[in-house]
Amino acid sequence: MRSLARTLSRNVAHGSHAASYLLGGLVLATAIAVTLLSQDVSSITGWALDVLGAGFLVLLTGLIFVTLFSLVRMNAAGTAHDSREYWLVVGMQAANGVTTLALTFTLLGISLGIGSLAGQDLTPETVQGVIRDLTANFSLAFMTTVVGLPVSACLRALLVITARKPVSEERTSS
Repeated sequence: MRSLARTLSRNVAHGSHAASYLLGGLVLATAIAVTLLSQDVSSITGWALDVLGAGFLVLLTGLIFVTLFSLVRMNAAGTAHDSREYWLVVGMQAANGVTTLALTFTLLGISLGIGSLAGQDLTPETVQGVIRDLTANFSLAFMTTVVGLPVSACLRALLVITARKPVSEERTSS
């Protein structure tokens, strides 16, 4: 029973640590966006929800959390080599999942855009609305890729670089 309580306590602590990294990264990304775009937080949040969609953002956040949790577990004190490798693989799969998610939403946006064209008559009166719907769907398609691929690359780099700790000074001098 003590082992279960200790394991649960450790997982909660690691989850809290990963959540801290996630929220800290979100604050830094928001600060950078506010500075670069000269917009307030509410308009940036509204844009992200409008263009990327709540579904993409929730799934992206979940995959980032799993990657960060794996990173924390991989670097926890007393983690055996086999466990470090396991958590590296889990983190890499989650980071690669970000790429898959981005590309899936890209294809979804393109499909929705093409589908919106097929279901409407194109007349001089309706062309404005059709183009508006088409560009909204294509915006979803391409912005999910623009956001997802760099995030995935950064997460993978963070995992790989962290997994490769430098050889200690004692080993290099002998």
